[in-house]
Amino acid sequence: MNTHIKLFIKLIKESFRDLLPIIVVISIFQLLILQQIPENTVSVIIGLSIVLFGLAIFILGLEIGIFPLGEGLAHEFAKKGSIFWLLLFAFLIGFSTTVAEPALIAIADKAAAISNGKIDAFFLRLTVALSVGFAIALGVFRIILGHPIHWYIIVGYIIVVLITFFAPPEIVGIAYDSGGVTTSTVTVPLVTALGIGLASSIRGRNPVIDGFGLIAFASLTPMIFVQVYGILALGVGGDISQIQTPLPSQELAPHEVRYSEHKPHWLIEIFFGLLAVIKDLIPILAVIFFFQYIIIRRPIPHLKLISLGFIYVIIGLYAFLVGLEMGLFPLGETMALQLTQTGNYWLIYLFGFLIGFSTTMAEPALIAVALKAKEVSKGKINDFLLRTFVAIGVAIGIALGCYRIVVGDSIHYYIIVGYIIVIIMTYFAPRYIIPIAYDSGGVTTSTVTVPLVAALGIGLATNIPGRNPLIDGFGLIAFASLFPMITVMGYGILSEFIYKLKKGGKS
Repeated sequence: MNTHIKLFIKLIKESFRDLLPIIVVISIFQLLILQQIPENTVSVIIGLSIVLFGLAIFILGLEIGIFPLGEGLAHEFAKKGSIFWLLLFAFLIGFSTTVAEPALIAIADKAAAISNGKIDAFFLRLTVALSVGFAIALGVFRIILGHPIHWYIIVGYIIVVLITFFAPPEIVGIAYDSGGVTTSTVTVPLVTALGIGLASSIRGRNPVIDGFGLIAFASLTPMIFVQVYGILALGVGGDISQIQTPLPSQELAPHEVRYSEHKPHWLIEIFFGLLAVIKDLIPILAVIFFFQYIIIRRPIPHLKLISLGFIYVIIGLYAFLVGLEMGLFPLGETMALQLTQTGNYWLIYLFGFLIGFSTTMAEPALIAVALKAKEVSKGKINDFLLRTFVAIGVAIGIALGCYRIVVGDSIHYYIIVGYIIVIIMTYFAPRYIIPIAYDSGGVTTSTVTVPLVAALGIGLATNIPGRNPLIDGFGLIAFASLFPMITVMGYGILSEFIYKLKKGGKS
């Protein structure tokens, strides 16, 4: 238990480190630029504190419960050599971890609230989870065959662009965003370990070139699946006649919507909230127990410890979601309102840039991937420079996304141009950097960053005349996922150029 307490304290410090850049940037803007203090400051502080606690205990549960089980299963199947069971395991792991992804739950609930229920939160999450399951299975199949990743990605981009012209405009931004919110706290470590482990265990595969890329698949396929869901749910072209523009103060938390007429005792509310979280985690448990007892036919090691880990995950996830509704969502909406009221849109772009850069530099998933990239490349890839270029890409993406909302342009033109640039740069970038560049777009949008950025976009679209929060408010996460691919490939091209210059100078 002492070990768990020490780990929890460490995670609290790391969670505070993740929140600190956001707090610093917002404090500078509030006190020095806007020179005003929000009315809901106390509620925001309490909400951020709950997020801090929830995120720490959630990750603690992952560390002692879900990750050891998932990694052990991945190792067993890689050793077993059964392609069918390996692909099925990859699909179900992708599906089950995505269904319980906190950032996706938050975005799906927000989309359902803004669309007045026309977009169903559960079916949206189910669609995204199915797409991620398919993506992980396809990515594992690619590693087994040894195919270059960029052919899959380029074909995927072409499909995304083509289907965008048929999808309802109110689903496009959500679809593009869904690619960024699927790969976060739960998914990234498991998926990265699975890819690198497979590439290391298959003869003729390179962990750098073949091991990375699963996260890129998991970021791409949701954009296709969600647009198809939009066509089926809303029809070609869509219908936004029944969608109203809610004011920030009118938006309710999910539990407030359910119990708006007769608010229950807070203990009953917590009970139902925890019950909902347990329901979200059941798919992960089902996958793990099925493969552990039915396929591998071995008992779960350290069952009591694993069970305790799952209890931590349930409590942490519930606290995290409650904290989002109290802290990060109102904070983003308030900042959007205050910045638009100044009439100086350059402040909005600057705020978006700084939030993007500061939060990405402290992103745990990115730090983990950067260190792994440095390790498997034997130091050829500098982890700090990689993180810096990714952070620059996110910063540019969010600032440009804010500009798109302000001027009212359609998102798909920006995304199409971005994909064209990515495809062109793929032909010039060093082969070893391409999978890492594709993955970097998926690891930048964390459980902390996503709610704030999403709330900022929705807040801007709500407060700028002529904008629709459903059509214009979503999309910032997509920008934050796209531009790191460009900047990281630029880093690779620049590194190769400098290396050749130095090599030429020595000779």
